[in-house]
Amino acid sequence: MTTKTGFAAIAAREQGLKRQLTSAQMSMIAIGGAIGTGLFMGSSFAIGFAGPGVLVSYALGALIALLLMGCLAEMTVAHPTSGSFGAYAEFYISPLAGFLVRYAYWASIVLAVGTEVTAIAMYMKHWFPDVAGWVWILLFSSVLIFTNAISVKAFGHFEYWFSAIKISAILAFILLGAWLVFGGQNPEYGFHHYVEHGGFMPNGISGVWIAVIIAIFSYLSIEMIAVAAGEAEHPEQAVKKAFKVTMVRLVVFYLLTLALILAMVPWHQSGQGAQSPFVSVMAQVGIPGATGLINFVILVAALSAMNSQLYTTTRMMFSLSRAGHAPKAMGRLSEAGVPLNALALSCTGIALATLVNLVFPEQSFMLMMAISIFGALFAWMMIFLTHYRFRRYHQRLGNAPLAFRMWGFPYGTLLGLVLVLAVLITTAFVPAFRMTLVFGVPFLALLSIAYLLVLRRAAPAIGAEAGDLPVQLSGVGARTPEQERS
Repeated sequence: MTTKTGFAAIAAREQGLKRQLTSAQMSMIAIGGAIGTGLFMGSSFAIGFAGPGVLVSYALGALIALLLMGCLAEMTVAHPTSGSFGAYAEFYISPLAGFLVRYAYWASIVLAVGTEVTAIAMYMKHWFPDVAGWVWILLFSSVLIFTNAISVKAFGHFEYWFSAIKISAILAFILLGAWLVFGGQNPEYGFHHYVEHGGFMPNGISGVWIAVIIAIFSYLSIEMIAVAAGEAEHPEQAVKKAFKVTMVRLVVFYLLTLALILAMVPWHQSGQGAQSPFVSVMAQVGIPGATGLINFVILVAALSAMNSQLYTTTRMMFSLSRAGHAPKAMGRLSEAGVPLNALALSCTGIALATLVNLVFPEQSFMLMMAISIFGALFAWMMIFLTHYRFRRYHQRLGNAPLAFRMWGFPYGTLLGLVLVLAVLITTAFVPAFRMTLVFGVPFLALLSIAYLLVLRRAAPAIGAEAGDLPVQLSGVGARTPEQERS
């Protein structure tokens, strides 16, 4: 047993990281992670499935993301640590749950890094069509790995400006699109595209629901705000601010941009998957240099998302090591407070993406997306379940009010859990996502077997069910073991 009890023992073993991220950087990191290839490239595949009904798909995805962020913000304000939702699952459900969430999520984001870097290779073909994709994969990967290796402060600065470029470009796109659609300059642009070419839902409700899978992939990485809280200067204020700002901006950016794209380019042209719908719009508008400019912006977006994902996977592997579930070397920190060994291991997705790009250059993006999404859906499901246990446990202890509280408990939490489970089950019936469960279920089974046979004995007995009290909640009163026993 560790010298500290309750969640404080989990937080104590993850000490050593530098708290150098500002509130402004935290907000940008959350936005930066979620506005990447999912919006700029994945939306093309979503439009192909749902047609104009993709707006409903992304609205449903936004609802799930909003519920998730509410649950996560409540737990993160109480427990700001880099282990985040993996550590919460360990304490409030079981050590096995914490182990599975961390590894499944780590694998998911490692593979998501692969989707970003694969997309980068596709974007570069706009300027250099004859250069092999793996050249760009290696070049840009090296730059971002170096950025993450310097310090968390360097990462924060890069991500802030990456995100600022993306947000500025999207705002400019929205203004241009609104002027073209509502200015009446060209009868080709307008909302009549919503009902032409098969109607608003050309592939029916099933097509709209399938596109929700891609919508969730697009919103993936908003949860990294919880991971970054472990290195925030003032985690409670930073998480609260990031939660409010991020959700409003994400919903506005995603839904407004897609609404304008569908009004400017017929869905059957923008939903081909061959290129970003943003590029398709700019090509049709005919502004000199606009296509190259938007291609540069989506390249920056992919680099930003990849930068954020490398950070997240590194901290998740660090947390696994400190929990005794990965080699001790993964938990060692450089003088700047960076887990370099964990960073090196987290680059495996880049290597896999390079290989897939060489073998399946045309199908690499969808294949990497289908494989990577399992861990994300599993982690989101477990976040909802953990929040349910977190709140019940808190109520049972009779603690003081939480510093941040998710509204609508338990209905919002349970609704989010059911919706994510339904999306995960849906992947089994969609050929493009068949690999999601084909890869995910055996992977989860192997992790469970490895834990039960090898790692369970080495894991410390820390958890809400192990009687480790009091629970250390930020800004929340806690009862003593004697009070609990009485």
